[in-house]
Amino acid sequence: MGSVLVHTPEESVTVPAQAAQRLLERGDGDAALLYLALLRHHGNLQPRALAGELRWDRGRIEAAEETLRQLRLIAPAAAEAPPAPAEEKPAYQRSDILDRLENSEDFRQLVAEVERKLGKKLTVPDTGMLLGLHDYLGLPADVIYLLVCHCAQRVERRFGPGRRPAMRQIEREGYAWARMGIDSQRSAAAYLRKYAQQQETIPAYMRALGLGERMPSPSEEKYLAAWQEMGFSPEAVALAYDKTVLKCHELKWPYCNGILKKWHQAGLHTAEEIQAGDRPERRQPADEKRDASQGMRKYMQDLHRDRR
Repeated sequence: MGSVLVHTPEESVTVPAQAAQRLLERGDGDAALLYLALLRHHGNLQPRALAGELRWDRGRIEAAEETLRQLRLIAPAAAEAPPAPAEEKPAYQRSDILDRLENSEDFRQLVAEVERKLGKKLTVPDTGMLLGLHDYLGLPADVIYLLVCHCAQRVERRFGPGRRPAMRQIEREGYAWARMGIDSQRSAAAYLRKYAQQQETIPAYMRALGLGERMPSPSEEKYLAAWQEMGFSPEAVALAYDKTVLKCHELKWPYCNGILKKWHQAGLHTAEEIQAGDRPERRQPADEKRDASQGMRKYMQDLHRDRR
């Protein structure tokens, strides 16, 4: 009997017999497909990077990846892996992107709205990033549009009217939103309200740090947001700034952050609490008594020496 397989001159993918047996026994088609895709790329890609090629969303590929880990067909997850979603972004083929644009009215409308907001035509790679936010991260189209508007407002505030964010910036912020669980209009609106409130108070924090009216850099803004989350007022930050300058002779953000983290751990957040609680420990009575005794002994010794 002849072969039922259609042989092609292309490079073959060899499945180890033991791996094939484990996959057959599990009966998980998605796990088998993911394993074949990994073999095709010689194991040089992270499983989640194949979401675009397989046209799977994040939940589906993560489930298949977990099955392969259980079958011991891929390496176990790192002990200190970052929270989902992982940063291995799916690689969408040009044909996949064009196919989605042609066959999905919702995605085509999203692309059109984003292009209007950014004032430019999206390239194919740009569109692939947008597809990753929608399909891989699972962010709804309306949430993605809010994300784009948020990024555009941040860039305009920092660099002036007419400036627009790059898609890479929007993609990074999208991954941050996904890690924070911002995946609905309600959660996005709550986050944006909180962000706006933080932005209103930033000038007061910058003045407390002796930085005048300039805008903070992105790294500085992260420190300020963290201090606000801890519950520190500009007045409390001014006290940390004063201690920092006394020690370092200038503002050192990590050192100032260390002071505020120490106060936070001690439950000191207002200027009054800090001034009352951040003082050297009072000397114990035993220490005071010992010092008095030593002082008296020295006095008697000096008096005896003078009489001689």
